[in-house]
Amino acid sequence: MLQIDNVRWGFIGCGEATEKKSGPAFSVVDGSRVVAVMSRNEEKASSYARRHGIDRYYTDAQSLVSDPEVNAVYIATPPSSHATFAIMSMMAGKPAYIEKPMAASYEECLRINRISKSTDVPCFVAYYRRYLPYFGRVREIVRNGEIGKVLSVQIRFAVPPRELDYNTKNLPWRLQPDIAGGGGYFYDLSPHQIDLLQYILGSHIIEAEGFHSNMGGLYKVEDTINACFKFDNGVTGSASWCFVSYESARSDMIEIVGDQGTISFSVFEYTPIVVDNKDGHKEIVVVNPSYVQLPLIENVVHHLQGKAVCECNNISATSVNWVMDKILGKFKLQ
Repeated sequence: MLQIDNVRWGFIGCGEATEKKSGPAFSVVDGSRVVAVMSRNEEKASSYARRHGIDRYYTDAQSLVSDPEVNAVYIATPPSSHATFAIMSMMAGKPAYIEKPMAASYEECLRINRISKSTDVPCFVAYYRRYLPYFGRVREIVRNGEIGKVLSVQIRFAVPPRELDYNTKNLPWRLQPDIAGGGGYFYDLSPHQIDLLQYILGSHIIEAEGFHSNMGGLYKVEDTINACFKFDNGVTGSASWCFVSYESARSDMIEIVGDQGTISFSVFEYTPIVVDNKDGHKEIVVVNPSYVQLPLIENVVHHLQGKAVCECNNISATSVNWVMDKILGKFKLQ
């Protein structure tokens, strides 16, 4: 088994996600530091390296992966390049840590899995919400039986368009199918919700289908999606996503219904967790760390050091892409 005592990270991509959510956390964990960064934009790469005290920067991904000082690679690029860079890293014998979703399609996830298996090099995916105290509390409540046997779940998510969504000449990359994986904001946001539900329930979604439309006409990809799904433990669920709603419809909630109560919580806003059961109504406030990816990154580093096992890997992440692609009707595999 590959073991790295001192993990020296190279970043492929240095965009918004790396500034606060993840980047600084890599140097907080003992035995972990960032030694190189890459962006196709040289000015962006040099600026990031300078501001964060990183020794070297590159404008070519292969150069970064080939750097002998780099022994693990963080891939923080849009989904269309995840598979290419992850495979490049693993073929070089260097573990990959990929931003979610794992890839631009279920089929690309399978490619990554084959390389990880054949090289015996681990691959991790940044479903960091699993490791946050907020969602740990939700999981604890459900697993402790405080709402009884889980019967059904529902995801409700709605937001108005962003100002950038009206700029047809310069749309955000998340709305460009060839870069984002073809699912717009759905492919960017729903992975966290799907992964969390599977993690909290300890069960995988084995059936899923959906309907999708472009109701706002602001861009080419889907802006309204409705779906239903079934877990392998028999629990069924439904979900709705709308990215062009009126402000009054704004919603960020997952509700889990049990035979002895309910629990509801947000995924992106971290509003108080609400539990209603035989003991009454409770609202629970849980504070997360400043660097939200820190708990997961620490677990990844400890895995590479042989001190722990990180379950946020390519295998668990592949099922999320399968569910999304089934909902969007991107393939007909069972």
